[in-house]
Amino acid sequence: MVTAHARSESSSSQYLRRMNARKVLDYMWRGRPATATELMEATGLTRSTVLALCKDLAEQGWLEALQNAREVGSYSKGRPALRYAFRPGALFVVGVDSGPHRVSAAVADLRGEELARAEREFGHEEVGGEERRGEILAAVDAALAEAGVPAEGVGAMVIGVPAPVDAEGRSPEGLNEFWTLMNPELSTLGLERGWPTAIENDANLAALAELHRDPAARESSLAALLSGERFGAGLVLNGELLRQPRGGAGEMGMLELVEGVGSAEGLAAWARRLAREAVERGERTVLADRAPGEIRAKHVFDAAAAGDAVAAGVVERLADILARVCVALAGPLDLDRIVVSGGIAPAAGELVRAARERIAGYLYAPWLEVQVSELGADAVRVGAVHGAVEMVRAGALDERP
Repeated sequence: MVTAHARSESSSSQYLRRMNARKVLDYMWRGRPATATELMEATGLTRSTVLALCKDLAEQGWLEALQNAREVGSYSKGRPALRYAFRPGALFVVGVDSGPHRVSAAVADLRGEELARAEREFGHEEVGGEERRGEILAAVDAALAEAGVPAEGVGAMVIGVPAPVDAEGRSPEGLNEFWTLMNPELSTLGLERGWPTAIENDANLAALAELHRDPAARESSLAALLSGERFGAGLVLNGELLRQPRGGAGEMGMLELVEGVGSAEGLAAWARRLAREAVERGERTVLADRAPGEIRAKHVFDAAAAGDAVAAGVVERLADILARVCVALAGPLDLDRIVVSGGIAPAAGELVRAARERIAGYLYAPWLEVQVSELGADAVRVGAVHGAVEMVRAGALDERP
């Protein structure tokens, strides 16, 4: 008969072994191949424990044994020490940016290195429902095919959407038709393939991408500001991504109440509208060479850079809008940094510089940095990849790859 005391000791032993295995796996996941001695120094565990755990993790598929340490110059005398290395190809992940007009999907290994990507364009038509679900899967399948990864090799998928997402992966119904259009129950999309799938707000994923790109971001508070078609912010406070169960953190509907902004429309939408209005008023500008419906934000920025006065005036107005949005974010949250992200970022350098000058007139925050993200249009997808890697890492000791 097994006593309660014996069961308790067994449970404690299993818990301790699991915690030790997590220490070893986390170290190996982040680092390069290591010997038992190096792992002992990094984890504080005994040699026998390290060797037993490495053997278990290798049998599960997470590590592989490398027979000869001399090949990397680590040892020159005596018997070569056995080294273990993490297997980034033990499983693969899928990260998806499902935007209003485009789907971008990537397949990556467990270090977040993208192996292949694929895109599907909608033009300026906002696709939803089964059509959106089909387009996402089509982009994912194209990326898997290019990477040579079978469906059963996928360990997790994360999809970013331009909508608030609650803890269950749902977006609020009945409040905003756009949100429902962007998230047509996407959390069920991977079920038929057996993939753990998470849906996340796109700005949150952009913020996650910034955390992984810049280690210094983990010591600060920042906002990753998506500013293309609509404003949305992923908030990092003291190095931690702010998530709320209802998914509303970083939603920018309050901009309707901000003087000089008046809506959550993003900079690209504002650029098109202001340029079209100028053309329709008959103002002299190179933008009039295009039909009003064909004018894009890039055309406005290019014309301003070339000296077009009307386009320059539009950019000045955009700079003021951006400055007011930054103040609305940075003031209450006392942020260190705002990173302008998304597809508009590569063209927004001059605009951001102009916005910085205006911020000083609206808010005393000499420490506040406003920057353009180096990730540009890739930010949400990159964040989705890192989110999917974290899903696999968190559950790595629950299942074997």
